[in-house]
Amino acid sequence: MSEAIRSDAYQTVTDRIVAAIEAGAEKWRMPWHVKGDGTMPAVPVNAASGKPYRGINVVALWIAAGAAEYPSGRWATYRQWAEMGAQVRKGEKSTFVVFWKVLGDDKADEQSDDGADGAGRRMMARGYHVFNAAQVEGAIVTEATAEPAPEAERIARAEGFFGALRADIRHGGNRAYYAPGPDYVQMPDFAAFTDPVAYYATLAHESGHWTGHKSRCARDFTGRFGSEAYAVEELVAELTAAFVCGDLGLASEPRPDHAAYIASWLKVLKHDKRAIFTAASKAQQAADWMHKCQPVAAEEERRAA
Repeated sequence: MSEAIRSDAYQTVTDRIVAAIEAGAEKWRMPWHVKGDGTMPAVPVNAASGKPYRGINVVALWIAAGAAEYPSGRWATYRQWAEMGAQVRKGEKSTFVVFWKVLGDDKADEQSDDGADGAGRRMMARGYHVFNAAQVEGAIVTEATAEPAPEAERIARAEGFFGALRADIRHGGNRAYYAPGPDYVQMPDFAAFTDPVAYYATLAHESGHWTGHKSRCARDFTGRFGSEAYAVEELVAELTAAFVCGDLGLASEPRPDHAAYIASWLKVLKHDKRAIFTAASKAQQAADWMHKCQPVAAEEERRAA
């Protein structure tokens, strides 16, 4: 069952994310990074449909799973679990997720941010309460137990993924950054990183910035966030890297050079209860854009045309 989202629901979700960021600030460990034991948070999916959650809901469910130490990434509403023959245990607390839909349209969409889409249509937010597979008992669809692909295979996939973007990636020096004017990504040499995963996690972050160019996702936060626009853009790149790394099965590690941004992120989030919704939405858009560059996605789009 859904409910119309109240304005304080934005504050509730934001407060939980702020608390999670503050809890990990000392070690720069954010809710979207690998867990303390070195394992990656499970990518959240809806147990009934098999579809992955998106945007702000990924962040919210990562936080909830991390706080309760749920090993599963499968979530569903009370009714959905019941329809699968499962029963939510008495006393279990739900986690709030949000979907949007165009007014007058029955379809819900997680990609929109805070009430309007790119076409200027008005969106209505609906809230749902979901439970993790660890909170239910009964005839549940069997949890997938397949082992993750070997690291070498995941690294090869990451190499192909970023290669398909056809970004201008340059190597040298000791800094990683995106240069918006000349439109290129600068990376230290591959050998400068502790391991290949660290290299590709950093490249995912800088590629997140790269998607903001006017010829790609065309992000511009100056009108809404003013002097804090840079902090929001950094948060978008962080979340983009987390989403992409999750899709590629790579660990997203804390970066000490981003410690300086944490205070500015918290300032923005505390000042604007919808800022994290916007940042997560733009990060999802960036991740989607990168996925559409992949050969398989391009071929599927061509066939559908």
